[in-house]
Amino acid sequence: MELGKALKFRNDKNGFEKILKSIQNICKLKKLDKVIVGMEPTGHYWKPLVNFLISNRITVVMVNPYHTKRAKELDDNSPTKNDKKDALTIARLIRDGRYYDVYMPQDVFAELRVLSNSRVSLMKRHNALKNTITTVLDEYFPEFVAVSAI
Repeated sequence: MELGKALKFRNDKNGFEKILKSIQNICKLKKLDKVIVGMEPTGHYWKPLVNFLISNRITVVMVNPYHTKRAKELDDNSPTKNDKKDALTIARLIRDGRYYDVYMPQDVFAELRVLSNSRVSLMKRHNALKNTITTVLDEYFPEFVAVSAI
């Protein structure tokens, strides 16, 4: 059952306040005292929203994007993707208990996670660049290693 219309919002404090106000209005209108917000943790845009909602005592859970895709295909035998369809699929998965709780590290642990992820990303880019340089040198200047050793 849909409780409201789709709501577009910016990924900033004003947008988050808009979402919170919408949640509060729906809870008041439907006489609900608990709410669970579910989402797919794709990209990095979800993190500030989750932090904001948690700080406002809203329960937030995550659904694996792969599970959303598979459940959607099972529901209508179609791989087509759109926001409304995804939202309904995510809601069904949450209703059925197919979600996991959010873990948002705090303080130094959050910093360590960001730094660790950044290092992994930089190392992948570094290795890709080394491989590209090796490929170009092997193709156009194969004697480079022998010449540079002199």
